[in-house]
Amino acid sequence: MSEETWNQARLIPTSGISGADEQERRATSALLAVLTSVKEFGRAITQPLGAPAGRIEAFIEVPFTLDGTRYFPDGLIRVTRGKSVWTALVEVKTNVNELQTQQLEHYLDIAREQGFDALLTISNEIPPGDGSHPTKVDGRKTRKIALHHLSWMDVLTEAVMQKEHRGVADPDQAWILGELIRYLEHPRSGALEMEDMGPAWVPTRDALAAGTLRSNDKGLPSVTARFDSLIQYCGLQLGRSLGKEVTPLLSRKERADAAVRSQSLIASLTSNGTMVGGLSIPGAVGPLHVTADLRASKVTCHVDLDAPREGRASTRVNWLLRQLKDAPDHLRIEAFVMHGRGDGVTELLGAVRENPRVLVVDPTRDIRSFRIASSCTMGSKRGRGRGGFIDSVAVAVNVFYADVVQNLRSWQATAPKLRELGPDETGDEQVDDSLVSTALSSQDGIETSEAAPVVLRAARVRLPGDSLDAFINLNGSRWARIPS
Repeated sequence: MSEETWNQARLIPTSGISGADEQERRATSALLAVLTSVKEFGRAITQPLGAPAGRIEAFIEVPFTLDGTRYFPDGLIRVTRGKSVWTALVEVKTNVNELQTQQLEHYLDIAREQGFDALLTISNEIPPGDGSHPTKVDGRKTRKIALHHLSWMDVLTEAVMQKEHRGVADPDQAWILGELIRYLEHPRSGALEMEDMGPAWVPTRDALAAGTLRSNDKGLPSVTARFDSLIQYCGLQLGRSLGKEVTPLLSRKERADAAVRSQSLIASLTSNGTMVGGLSIPGAVGPLHVTADLRASKVTCHVDLDAPREGRASTRVNWLLRQLKDAPDHLRIEAFVMHGRGDGVTELLGAVRENPRVLVVDPTRDIRSFRIASSCTMGSKRGRGRGGFIDSVAVAVNVFYADVVQNLRSWQATAPKLRELGPDETGDEQVDDSLVSTALSSQDGIETSEAAPVVLRAARVRLPGDSLDAFINLNGSRWARIPS
């Protein structure tokens, strides 16, 4: 019998999942068990929630009574450090199941009565921004109880980063974490990636094409929120590969108030048919910007890069070309000049390679910065797969980062050089460090030669340590330090 047909035994099997309840129960139990077993992973999940560094305990389906009714939250996490105890209820959803407002408010009431600290929700819903929650609840219920949310993509990303990039000290614990990763990546686990742009996507897309889209259309907030969720999903996907925390690019006002961000996207979508987002990538030359143009059916990614502050304009262009030596010819390069307004000079990378001067309109004006951009066809379908909007954006981000962003480096000025003395009218040679280091001491005084007249030549030389010492030349061969 061939071993190729044998199924390897797994710590967390995906077989035997009979329905949504079994799927949620198994995912909850697996995650909470690994939290208590792998110290580094448990700390990485609980620390951002406000838990102290301590011993982690976890339980599933803990019963509570509220107003005479029995409730069974999916889980409970308790972290103990000395006399300090932090406790959070856990509610989990898998597959396409969404969190329910009424259920969460009941659990918030239970947490308040029990003196717990937080309620953690886990589902496939990705909130539009950091710190926000995908489900609206009564704000009065979260005054004393913190409400946190993690998507399954957040959990999977954190697990991969901990195992592959940060490391797990104990090899057995590393294997356990690997088993959780394998389980969450399996389609039957219910921990799906972002799968849908929502029911309002198609009506919004069609209304925009027909020219009937209005800013007060009911479906617009849902579409813009899903777009922000997609940008965050792309960041999580990219960060999982890089081992870095890639976050959405938002202004202070947008971070403080999600309505500001929503109104900005709605205004952009209704006026010119575009939605714009960005990703902040640690170590990159700048944010990766993403523009989805629904009218042109194009997804455009671009990054801005400051040009060198020295050299001619053509030299600065060649500096950029060297960094893009392996990039595709269809990239657009835009050059902006100092104190210039409006758009810069734009050419395809292939044309710039043939003649770098095509980006130099006025050689007397220095180039201030470059913009490197790439466009591809946008999918129009609300779901995943061929022709899907989600996949078209995700692929565009990953390809642009691989082809462009990861190869760019910021310009750095060279270290200043010591000034060298040139020959004078007598034709004497330049003073070098060897002559200075073996020169007469400043305490030796000035000696003259009887065979030839004295020709004096003075110099001031900056030595290591930034000291500026004066020397005088004797007969063009010997140097002595002049006492200060």
